[in-house]
Amino acid sequence: MPDTSGRDLLSRHAASFDAAADAYERGRPSYPEAALDWLLPPGARRVLDLGAGTGKLTRQVAARGLDVVAVDPSEAMLDRLRLAVPGVTALRGTAEAIPLPSGSVDVALVAQAWHWVDPAVAVPEVARVLKPGGRLGLLWNHRDESEGWTRKLGALLARLGSMEDGSRAPRVGLPFGPVERRDMRWSQPIDAAELLDLVASRSYFIVLPDAEKAPVLDDVRALIAREPGFDGGGFVPMPYVTRCSRADLA
Repeated sequence: MPDTSGRDLLSRHAASFDAAADAYERGRPSYPEAALDWLLPPGARRVLDLGAGTGKLTRQVAARGLDVVAVDPSEAMLDRLRLAVPGVTALRGTAEAIPLPSGSVDVALVAQAWHWVDPAVAVPEVARVLKPGGRLGLLWNHRDESEGWTRKLGALLARLGSMEDGSRAPRVGLPFGPVERRDMRWSQPIDAAELLDLVASRSYFIVLPDAEKAPVLDDVRALIAREPGFDGGGFVPMPYVTRCSRADLA
């Protein structure tokens, strides 16, 4: 029997992003170009960005001259995407019901979103829209909280709870072949305002009662005040580990 309570919790968190599209756009990081080098198969021309959000990955793929179709269940997110990446086809849909014809894309990329889907339905649906031999690429950014100020940030946010995203062993399976994995370490500069937006864009923050949100942001501001790199509107490196997985249609 499926864990209904767990699926209900996932659905609630997944649906929360409508309320934080602006914070998501301002605060969430991009992705390392090396990840795209590894995930995109040679000769790929048409790419599906599934769970595209505000288009953080979409704009990087489009910048490579590829034809991108962005799909997301949130109209608020898609509105931001259309502003950020004008001209890209942006459609409302989900991994379980992709609004594209069969065999229409070379690769489907899913950034920061595969943990929201039902793999039993999403895997065959992604396979349907891929061309023969097409590829599914998954990636997640994780803060590297092994040391320094990011460890303190992680301890602060851990009080809100967390949700396993499955990035260490994503559920794919047939009709795809074996899943290959690679981790990539990198960093992106972030200032105080972007850090606050990053926190405010996390689903476990968005679903908090309003009365509990202000104290969390106050704690983040106190952390910022103790870190000299943020002084005077400065930027500090936010270290990340991007976990990547890829699998080709067998």
